[in-house]
Amino acid sequence: MPSFVIVEKCDGCKALDKTACQYICPNDLMVLEPEARADGQKKAYNQEPEQCWECYNCVKICPTQAIEVRHYADIMPLGSSTIPLRGSDNIMWTIKFRNQTTIKRFKFPIRTTPEGSIDCFKGKTLPSDLADLKKPGFYTGAARTE
Repeated sequence: MPSFVIVEKCDGCKALDKTACQYICPNDLMVLEPEARADGQKKAYNQEPEQCWECYNCVKICPTQAIEVRHYADIMPLGSSTIPLRGSDNIMWTIKFRNQTTIKRFKFPIRTTPEGSIDCFKGKTLPSDLADLKKPGFYTGAARTE
């Protein structure tokens, strides 16, 4: 099921130029309402729910926990829920079972390396021209030193 915004909790990230959910959505589905409501706030919403991948990025990054994703019944029985709470260095997942009394919590680190410290092209040769890219095994083959 696609992500949806709980309007009572959403503050539109204080109406900045781009909300956290807009920033993180890989499919550019989350948008801010064009007009402010009676209370003066703009709320975020999923503009194309049928295109949602249920990736949970918007749910994890929302500072007010205003976004939820309802799972399909074959994965998560009706009445149960999965709620992530993002901290500065980890995410706490709370799984509430259908009986509403059984709750499990899991904590996972957000990253294991400092941001920007990974050199994904280390040991790889950069192409000198377009013809290099068409050669079989150019990137996945053994590193070349030229």
